[in-house]
Amino acid sequence: MAKTLSKLRVSSTFLFLCTLLFFSITLASAKSDSFSNILSPAKLGLKREKLSHLHFYFHDIVSGRNPTAVRVASAAMTNKSSTGFGAVVMVDDPLTATPERNSKLVGKAQGVYASAAQDEVGLLMVMNFAFIEGKYNGSSISLLGRNTVFSTVREMPIVGGSGLFRFARGYAQAKTHAFDIKSGDAVVEYNVYVFHY
Repeated sequence: MAKTLSKLRVSSTFLFLCTLLFFSITLASAKSDSFSNILSPAKLGLKREKLSHLHFYFHDIVSGRNPTAVRVASAAMTNKSSTGFGAVVMVDDPLTATPERNSKLVGKAQGVYASAAQDEVGLLMVMNFAFIEGKYNGSSISLLGRNTVFSTVREMPIVGGSGLFRFARGYAQAKTHAFDIKSGDAVVEYNVYVFHY
C-alpha cells in the first residue's frame, strides 16, 4: 500500500508538472494583445550600419513660366514683413550632380519650406530628397530643420528615409552656390552625411 501511495504521488506530481508545462507553452505562444514587439535588426534583413556622403545641387526656381517652388499660403502681414514671415512654399525642386541646371538629374526635393522667423530669413524646411539615379533610385531621405538662408553654411537634421535609407539619421549642410536677386532663383550645394543600413 505504501508503494502504491508513493507511485500515486509521483504520478500526480508528474501530471501536475506536465499540465504546468502545457499551460506555460500555450501562454508563451499565444498572440499578445500588445501593439509592439522587440525585434532583432536581422529579422528585418538589416545588416551592418554604414555612413554615406551624398553631394548634389538643389535648384529653387521661383521665377519664369515653370517654377519649381510656389507660394501656397501666407499671412496678412507676410508682404509687409522684411523676412516674409508666414509664407509657405511648396517645392518640387530638381537635384543635380553639378551646379548647372541642365546637368545630370539625381533626384527631386519635394516638400515645403516656410518663413518662420520675424527677425531674420529663417525657414522651416520639411522635405524629402527623392533619388532617381544609381543604386539610390527609388530611395529617399527626410530632412526637417531650420535654414537661416543668409548664413554661410546651414546644418539641418536628417530624420529618416525609405528604401536603402531605412532608419536613416544624420545631417545635411547647405551652402548657397548662386542667388539671383532679381528673380529670386537659387542654387544651393548640399553635403549630406547619413547613417543607414
